[in-house]
Amino acid sequence: MKNKIIALLAIVLINIMGCACQTKTDGIVNKNPPGWASEAIWYQIFVERFSNGDTMNDPLAENIRTASDFFTVPANWHTTPWTQNWYLPDDWTSDLGKDFYSNLQLRRYGGDLQGVMDKLDYLSDLGINAVYFNPLNDAPSLHKYDARNYHHVDVNFGPDPEGDNAIIASEDPADPATWKWTSADKLFLEVVDSLHHRNIRVILDYSWNHTGVEFWAWKDIMSKGENSRYADWYNIVSFDKLETPENEFDYKGWLNIKALPEIKKVNTKEAHRNGFPFEGDLDAGAKAHILAVTKRWLAPDGDVTKGIDGYRLDVADHVPMGFWRDYRKFVKKINPDAYLVGEIWWQEWPDILMNPVPYISGDVFDGIMFYHLYRPARYFFANTDFSISAGQLTDSLKFQWNRIPVETRTAMMNTASTHDTPRLLSSFYNKGKYKFHAKPNEDENYKAGKPDHETYQRLRLYLMHQFTNIGAPHIWNGEEMGMWGSDDPDCRKPLWWPGMEFESENRLSVSGTDLSVDQVRFDSLIYSFYKKLIQIRKDNKVLAHGEIGFLNAVGKQWSYRRFDDREEIVVCFNLDTIPYTMALPSKAKYKELIDQQIISDSVVLQPLTGNILKRLNP
Repeated sequence: MKNKIIALLAIVLINIMGCACQTKTDGIVNKNPPGWASEAIWYQIFVERFSNGDTMNDPLAENIRTASDFFTVPANWHTTPWTQNWYLPDDWTSDLGKDFYSNLQLRRYGGDLQGVMDKLDYLSDLGINAVYFNPLNDAPSLHKYDARNYHHVDVNFGPDPEGDNAIIASEDPADPATWKWTSADKLFLEVVDSLHHRNIRVILDYSWNHTGVEFWAWKDIMSKGENSRYADWYNIVSFDKLETPENEFDYKGWLNIKALPEIKKVNTKEAHRNGFPFEGDLDAGAKAHILAVTKRWLAPDGDVTKGIDGYRLDVADHVPMGFWRDYRKFVKKINPDAYLVGEIWWQEWPDILMNPVPYISGDVFDGIMFYHLYRPARYFFANTDFSISAGQLTDSLKFQWNRIPVETRTAMMNTASTHDTPRLLSSFYNKGKYKFHAKPNEDENYKAGKPDHETYQRLRLYLMHQFTNIGAPHIWNGEEMGMWGSDDPDCRKPLWWPGMEFESENRLSVSGTDLSVDQVRFDSLIYSFYKKLIQIRKDNKVLAHGEIGFLNAVGKQWSYRRFDDREEIVVCFNLDTIPYTMALPSKAKYKELIDQQIISDSVVLQPLTGNILKRLNP
């Protein structure tokens, strides 16, 4: 029977791939990123913490339980009020015997897709034109990287969790011909359609490297052992021997996390080293399923116009390059205009970032989450223990851009903060290393509250740089609201929507020394500044497509120009303690794009200020 299943899966894989495996003579199909990616202004949405638009679908205790014994869901568990002090322990945690941050993994606020629908006007007003959704696949966790079902949206993100569970139970998850559309699936497609009508692109986050322990194929293995038809899907070290009293069952979990069993890698030529690409593929059966899910969202019922515009691929360096090459061919065959962006981050945390080049040479991804630009920029713009000069920042940018193919540079997703990092205000407020001991339970002196005035000034200058640099700027939802928060999970607070009355925030539960109390509210000034920068970016295509030239880089005084054969924008900063006068590169007049002032010959920059100057053509 098992051989028949393997043969069937092979046929499914061939049918799914179809002629997608056919390549041009150079072996690369659709080598360049889609044109729209260069003009993207990304907004990342973490649905569980975005907005609760429908309280009737809020998670129940049974929705978040797993077979993992790491978390025990108490009988009196319930969702947390949206406006509650983030650091206030929930009443259901008293008997768990864990610390505050461990208990946060069980906290839910009820964010859902109706909440996204309700905020579409907000997104349009902000001006973004591309949305990156964190995983929406059905899963028990708050982050959804522990998939229960790849091919369905989480039941608590839609209007009818109970009905959706019944639909899912009626399917054969291994057979795409039996798949149906749940109410959550349909609502997501409505969200996609509504965003498209507003000229906003949509990509969806998936982790093809691992699933959760509630994933249907894994549960089949738990039930049938090595007789399961999915036994080859996962990296199983040994099965239990029934003739012995011990349980010998063992398997590989991602980063040794047993709650996240890894999909099996096959045909590998070398052992995977963290932070480096490696050749190989994924198990054929698992691969066929992944490709079927991929097609489902790119072309619902075969209609590309109703589908998403690409994928963000999680922990991409843990997946073999052979799989990624096939994946690109498959995706581009369905939609040549789709965008693929990989999470390519740490080679050796917290000091060495990965080399992105193998992943963006035309045969794998269209871009990566380019954290590589933020770390040196932080050491220039923020007041950190380790500081670099304008010249060193220039050298860092040149190094990054010069090793990346020209056609790919403008399509990179220039990421500064996400669900996996401190929020920008907190990152700038603290002086230590980037993403190292960046929360109170790792450093008792970490400042997790509202930043001081200077931090806001410095962040404002960094944002001016982010939105005028090569590459597509990215916003982690809530940054434009003025939110602060240390590293995960403090960066995942429910969003501070205008009009909501939040409890004041204190950190007594995580810090015995921080006695401060901060008011929590939507920051309209920061929102307006983001909105202004977005409009500047959209109005001036030279910022998306033009070249970059560096003008001045002395100490903490820095300037560069973005230009093409018709337009020029000069961007200048003074991070010094004394005024700085900079001569403009041409005799033409310039308009300061933030305050609309007309400037000629030179500009005087006071300490901790900057300008975005557009040359006025005769």
